[in-house]
Amino acid sequence: MEWFEDDRSRESRVVARRRHQREVTYRRRRLGAVAIFVVVVLAFVLLASGDLTGGGGGGPFATPEETATPVNFTVEASGGILIHSPLWARALQLGGGSTYDFAPLFAQLTPYLRKADLPLCHLETPMTSAPPTSYPIFNTPPELATGVKQAGFEACSIAGNHWLDQGQHGIDESNKILDKAGVIHDGANPSPADQRKPVIINVKGVKLGFLAFTTDTNGIPLPHPWSVNMAKPALIKSLVQRDIKAGADAVIVNLHFASFILPQYTTALTSDEKKLAEFTAHLPGVAAIVGQGPHDIQKIDWIDGKPVVYSDGNLVSNQSPAEGLPANTQDGMLAFIHFVSKGGKVKAKSVQYVPTWVSIPDYTVLPVGRALQKGQADPTQLRDSYDRTVALAGRGPKVQPIPKRLPPAG
Repeated sequence: MEWFEDDRSRESRVVARRRHQREVTYRRRRLGAVAIFVVVVLAFVLLASGDLTGGGGGGPFATPEETATPVNFTVEASGGILIHSPLWARALQLGGGSTYDFAPLFAQLTPYLRKADLPLCHLETPMTSAPPTSYPIFNTPPELATGVKQAGFEACSIAGNHWLDQGQHGIDESNKILDKAGVIHDGANPSPADQRKPVIINVKGVKLGFLAFTTDTNGIPLPHPWSVNMAKPALIKSLVQRDIKAGADAVIVNLHFASFILPQYTTALTSDEKKLAEFTAHLPGVAAIVGQGPHDIQKIDWIDGKPVVYSDGNLVSNQSPAEGLPANTQDGMLAFIHFVSKGGKVKAKSVQYVPTWVSIPDYTVLPVGRALQKGQADPTQLRDSYDRTVALAGRGPKVQPIPKRLPPAG
């Protein structure tokens, strides 16, 4: 453009420039309005799909729980391991007379235990190097710890009414024996520091606290306040809170319901038993409760959305009708609690249980369904055991036996 243009041409250029600027401004405003409209529409779409509210998971405003990948895992719990004299005599025979071999008693359970991410057991009695003794004051050969480890159990509760049978020395030596065998344990303590130390087990990346308590010790006074975890509400609450504070995502609580809270060989729940279970289940952080004590199967219930296996009977013992006791004392079960963890929150989904039966006099623990299939014991006794266990433990939408039904007789 030349500098010598006249005023008219300059004016026309100014008018044209102003018109162009107005058109540009109009276009920009129109594009801005369109962009705002598109953003609003997208927001409504995201809200409808749940991506902004967490319903669909993974949206820009989703919580860690909503965006996390679920982790499914299974915890197994089983009945009391009560080593009467015929059992250690059998273990000595299996060990060739020079050592005690308890592993064969549990060998039929191993395929089932391998399916659990955390297999738990309950040891009823202390173990020391002194000569073994039986009822009423127990002392079990130390080789039992190796036997349960070989069977596939990873951790065991050691709070029960017989855990003071050998005094504080029995607790101290039992802890060393279990440590040497590589069996995680909780419930009977060699020191106050041991009771204060949380037992937290990593299960597929989920941190599970494991706690064990007993309602009594057959009247034997505690050598120290910390010797055995007593099932007092204040202590249960304190230790659950401690485990959560220490980093546990959830806590599995084992309650040994001994004679202080219900008579032995009792299949019906008592009010005190239910009250203690309800208190424990309502504690934040508790994911499930498992229990033993009456030497009988009791029902599997749900409290506050959490499974309560009140009693899974005897896993192995010498109790039976031959000893003048109910047939139920030969019955036990492996309870498999299925959990899902998402974003650090653990929730139980369902419980399946495998009815078991103690074959006497060889004291092999038999999964009833498989034993019936393989002809490993008298079919009538196996069927009767299955029926007793299912009648007591129950079945429903979230509780089922394995197998769900036995094949017809004959």
